[in-house]
Amino acid sequence: MSDVLKKFDSWLGDDGPAALVIREHLISVEGPDAVLFPSTYAASEDKTFKGGYNIDTFGDEKDGKNVCLIDSVGSQANRIETLFAKEKYAGLVPQITVKAGDKLVNLLEAGHRAGDAIVRCTAIQKTLQDAFKAAQQGNTEPLAKIAPTSLVFGVWDSRDTQAKLPRLIASTIRAFNVQRLTRSAQFNPAIEFVNNDMLEEAKDKTSKDAYAQRGFIHVPASGSHGGVIATGGIRRDASLSLAALRLLNVGTDKQKTESLRRYILGLALVAFTYRPSSYLRQGCNLVPDPDKPAEFVEVRNDGRRHSAKITHDDALAFATAAAKAFGIGKDQQVEFDKELAKKDVHGESADGDKSTGKGNKKNK
Repeated sequence: MSDVLKKFDSWLGDDGPAALVIREHLISVEGPDAVLFPSTYAASEDKTFKGGYNIDTFGDEKDGKNVCLIDSVGSQANRIETLFAKEKYAGLVPQITVKAGDKLVNLLEAGHRAGDAIVRCTAIQKTLQDAFKAAQQGNTEPLAKIAPTSLVFGVWDSRDTQAKLPRLIASTIRAFNVQRLTRSAQFNPAIEFVNNDMLEEAKDKTSKDAYAQRGFIHVPASGSHGGVIATGGIRRDASLSLAALRLLNVGTDKQKTESLRRYILGLALVAFTYRPSSYLRQGCNLVPDPDKPAEFVEVRNDGRRHSAKITHDDALAFATAAAKAFGIGKDQQVEFDKELAKKDVHGESADGDKSTGKGNKKNK
């Protein structure tokens, strides 16, 4: 057996580490005191969260002790998972694409991964349904053959079987003790359309709103979100749960289980050591802080922490060998089926059975 394949077997045994953890200090490309723009979120249905930045305050708000979510675990997963569609990594996983109208969608881009509507309404619906049912019975090999990244980043088949697999990789970016800013703007049209008799004066609010929307009149915008200054720094915390990975099985077959775990570990290590784009969104371009070295540790089950030394190239070499030994699933292109979509809307699977799914939350 190749030594490369056995390289991380100590992590896969019952007495292996609990997790690998990365703690990385980040800084805006514009400097530590730069204004950066976090994610914004819609208001909650009960209005307890009024929308905007997700900032949790502790104690007296005037003390400035708070934590601001810059990039959520779901958003980080979205950014990392699509690396497996890149040419360098595409051979590690089956490339499942769905032709929906004029658009070609890779499963790696789907919000609910293997449980997403885009693949549920195709000819592989039954294959995925059977794979989820097998996972519920302790056999995750079928799912690994068609949608292995669903085992790395987590999946919940909330609309059908209710099968739920935990995410092995969790990565989040937060800023600490932020000062919130606001900004205002004023749009001025190229000319005074109304005053120059090019448009009639708006006679009611509906007409005025239409003029504003189309850029025909002045539009002030005051007190909107203006970013934050992170006085307490910015940090990315990421973990790869080896304890959760060891829950993956191929029934009672020890040899196949070992092969499966090596394969999923290889994918997880590639994703975990990969550095995604520093650009998160307009006004939020973050890079490692050169004055604060990153921490990369192996956390044992008894809490002891040891430095972990694995490069991205090492991870890729292992993943390539593990994928070859496991035997990845075949690439497929399938068509989105409108008739299946109609059935799905009414909670019916391809065979006419009623689905049990009631969930509606995005898993990424």
